[in-house]
Amino acid sequence: MTDRVTDSAHRMTIRVYYEDTDAGGVAYHASYLRWAERARTESLREMGLPHADMQRLHGCFMVVRRATVEYARPARLDDEVTVVTRIRRASASLLLRQEVWRGEERLAWLDVTLACVDGATLAPRRLPEPWLGALRARTVPACNDLPGNAQPGNALPETT
Repeated sequence: MTDRVTDSAHRMTIRVYYEDTDAGGVAYHASYLRWAERARTESLREMGLPHADMQRLHGCFMVVRRATVEYARPARLDDEVTVVTRIRRASASLLLRQEVWRGEERLAWLDVTLACVDGATLAPRRLPEPWLGALRARTVPACNDLPGNAQPGNALPETT
């Protein structure tokens, strides 16, 4: 996997298990969403900001408001894939770009918008500190050399 941007991206390696695949050994489309969720959770945990603390200390949690996925190549049974998570914006909502790689081959990318909601009312609310400050500190502004942005020299791998 080649990063064209120096940033504070989080990386998490996952093995593709039988439960992640169809009868032909190809990863289900929904598996990418589960892997991305796991990577987001571990990213926060590594920052010292686990979900459980947000709920316990502030009575709120994050929910997925929107997720779009672009699939380029299939992951297969027993592959080792890496989910790379970059924070694009931390404000009233959290915007993430997550990429799934197998070695140097990009398999998929996801744009995920998270919202913070009150645990009792489920009404939207501001992300509490220190989450908001920590997430803002790791924000990588949108740039044209990341997957999903059509630019010369940034084409998806050709399928065969």
